[in-house]
Amino acid sequence: MGEPKLRHEIKHNINYSDYIALRQKLKYIAKPDPNAGNSGKYRIRSLYFDNYSNKALMEKINGINNREKFRIRYYNDDLAFIRLEKKGKVNGLCFKRSARLTESQCSMIISGDLDWMKRSTDPLLIELYFKMNYQQLRPKTLVDYVREPYIYEPGNVRITIDSEIKTGLSSKELFDRELPTLKTRDSDPIILEVKYDEFLPNIIRDIIQLDNRRNTAFSKYAQARVFG
Repeated sequence: MGEPKLRHEIKHNINYSDYIALRQKLKYIAKPDPNAGNSGKYRIRSLYFDNYSNKALMEKINGINNREKFRIRYYNDDLAFIRLEKKGKVNGLCFKRSARLTESQCSMIISGDLDWMKRSTDPLLIELYFKMNYQQLRPKTLVDYVREPYIYEPGNVRITIDSEIKTGLSSKELFDRELPTLKTRDSDPIILEVKYDEFLPNIIRDIIQLDNRRNTAFSKYAQARVFG
C-alpha cells in the first residue's frame, strides 16, 4: 500500500465574527475548492467505526500519539461517489487513505456481510475486513456537517470551515435522508482546519491567528459520541 503522505494539521474553534473576517480575507488569496460548486460549500455525511471498547474514541480522548479511525462518507447526497477512509495520526502528523465503495458494498458492510471484502484488490478494504474481524470494528454513529473549503497552492494548503455539526445518535442508516439528527452542542461550533505539507506560508499563518486563538483538538466523532 505504500507509506501515507504525512501532513500537518491545525484546528481552531472559531466564532461567527471570526468566520466572517476569515472568509473576507480568504477570498483574496485562496481559491474555493472546485468540488464545492456554486455555493462554495457542500454537505458531508460520515459513518464512523469503533469497537466494543471504544478504541477509536478512547485513543482520541487520551491523546494517543499514533492512532487511526475508519469512516464511510459521501457528499451532497450523491451516492455515486462514496468513499471508505482511514484517517490517522503518526507523531503529531496526520494522514488519510481512501477507497471507492458502491452503495451496495456499503450496505453489506453495515449489515455485517463481510466475506466479499477479503477478495478485494484494494488494500484498504482488506485492512478493514481484518480489523472488523480481529478488532471487532463496527459502524458506530453518523455525523453530518457543512464544509466550506479553500485551497492555497504554495505549501499544498487546504483550509476548511465546518459548521452545522449534527449527530445521527447511534443510527447506522447512512442513506436515510430523512433521518432525525441532533446538534452536537447547544451552540453551533465552527471549526477551522488547516492542513499543509512541509511548511505553512506566512500569509496563511497570519490570517488564521484570529486574535491568538489557541489550537483545539475538536473531534466531530468524539462530540457525536457524547450522545451514545
